[in-house]
Amino acid sequence: MPKIETDLLVIGGGATGVGVAWDAALRGFRTVLVEKRDLTHGTTGRYHGLLHSGGRYVVKDPHSAEECIRENRILRKTHAHCIEDTGGFFVVTPEDVNAYPDQFQAACKNLGIPCEEISLRAALQREPLMNPRAARVFVVPDGAADSFQATHSTAQAAQIAGAQILNYHEVVALIPAEGDPARVVGARVRDVARGEDVEIRAALTINAAGAWAGVIARTAGVTVNVIPGKGTMLAANHRLINTVLNRCKMPDDGDIIVPIHTVTVIGTTDEKVQDPEHLTIEPWEVELLLREGDKLIPGISQARFVRAWAGVRPLYQEHYAGASRDATRDFVVLDHAARDGVAGLLTIIGGKWTTFRLMAEKTVDKACEQLGARKPCSTAETPVPGVEHGHYWLGHRLREVEQNHLQSELVCECELVTRAMLENAARNNPTLTLDDLRRDVRLGMGPCQGGFCTYRAAGILHELQVQNSQSKIQDPNTWHVADLQSPARNAKLEIGNWKLGVGTPNLLLRDFLQERWKGLLPILWGRQLKQERLDELIYLALMNADHLPDEDAVSPMSDFYSRRGISTTADTEARDA
Repeated sequence: MPKIETDLLVIGGGATGVGVAWDAALRGFRTVLVEKRDLTHGTTGRYHGLLHSGGRYVVKDPHSAEECIRENRILRKTHAHCIEDTGGFFVVTPEDVNAYPDQFQAACKNLGIPCEEISLRAALQREPLMNPRAARVFVVPDGAADSFQATHSTAQAAQIAGAQILNYHEVVALIPAEGDPARVVGARVRDVARGEDVEIRAALTINAAGAWAGVIARTAGVTVNVIPGKGTMLAANHRLINTVLNRCKMPDDGDIIVPIHTVTVIGTTDEKVQDPEHLTIEPWEVELLLREGDKLIPGISQARFVRAWAGVRPLYQEHYAGASRDATRDFVVLDHAARDGVAGLLTIIGGKWTTFRLMAEKTVDKACEQLGARKPCSTAETPVPGVEHGHYWLGHRLREVEQNHLQSELVCECELVTRAMLENAARNNPTLTLDDLRRDVRLGMGPCQGGFCTYRAAGILHELQVQNSQSKIQDPNTWHVADLQSPARNAKLEIGNWKLGVGTPNLLLRDFLQERWKGLLPILWGRQLKQERLDELIYLALMNADHLPDEDAVSPMSDFYSRRGISTTADTEARDA
């Protein structure tokens, strides 16, 4: 069994876990991060994209509001290229006329959150689709954040500082010390790509698995009662607004609309669930979001919606048993030595995306206490790679395409993804599925939801495989889809125990289409239903995608895809028989 020795083992590749790895590496700790899938596969990649000003919490949770505005200002410097400076409106709709707006304004002033009331006329000049019957409008420094890009940039910064990032390494169990079961000394993880176990020994293990933190803790005999609050969101097919719109009332379902990249997101519900892995979007949730969205933007319910999805908030409140909507949004670092008598283990839980850097700082501060080190945090003053480009600007891809005449190079017209962007992402980031590339470059996230770009992307990856067929895998911990095939070896290249061949692109294609389908099913009406019918004709009637050969893509890849609900050819033939 391969073994790794390190100072800190971080479990979880969301914003918080990657932030911990970055902070720890900058402080000089040898750091290894493991993530069971791709970075941002969990909650970080499934939220509405809001950079909080704190306005949402000023009345209900002022401590969280203070943290948000402080981190808002820091992230605008350290992660500027991941943030669009949209600003935000808190809108008093006809249903919201009560004492709350005055409380909101006073609370913002007390907490130092910039808040200016403007006239309805001025607000409508800026956002003409906003409800013209609004009574009052307040401006706050909200923003839109790209959590995918921010996490990858943070991971890159962590690697530059010396951290090791291991995607597709799933924790099997935490390891107790020999002769001392009350001390954790690392974890045994499953390398999904190679089908082998790896033992990672660490002086301290940090559980940053978010909604899955309780699952990890249980392997060490520790109970962490996560409050999993499911939030459902809908994306309209284009940007109806350029400013974040919030209802000026106590936080509730469907009270925020966020412009993020090329779409407009209505969010969110908050339902307590049992399993963060398997989420069902109910019809009533979609109807509720559409109905509430109309109160901020009349008629938005008639827009074309391209996707519905849900994420799980990893909330934590000791001994709390109520609704997830009313649970605190604060975060806590659990010292399991003091709390449970189990040394060598910390859990960071709660919080929100906007405060991920602060959460990481407090966690590594506690790690320093545990390890007897005095190393100050520097992440608040350290920019990640990419900030030199300044704040995100929506038109940057279109400008690049037009200036460089790249129209013929477009793989995804909806999101203006060029062939070069796709190839660079495949080469530079550990990639197992096309969905990993989606998180990198927004492949298939537009109105056609992969209808035209999926087969193009699969073909490009196949070409990269052929081009790289003679090259060696230099670093076995950062292998790429482009390395998975070698015609010189009978169309198969062995990585560990994983033999892959020409069937691999077919599995990639089917997997991506299946992932897109999950988010389409709840919103199949009108133009999006017509679009999906076209996609069905392309892939099933024309390409016969559900029967493409993949028998040479053997275990563990076939096992990996079967657990994701993607049938292999053998599975399909057995079912048809």
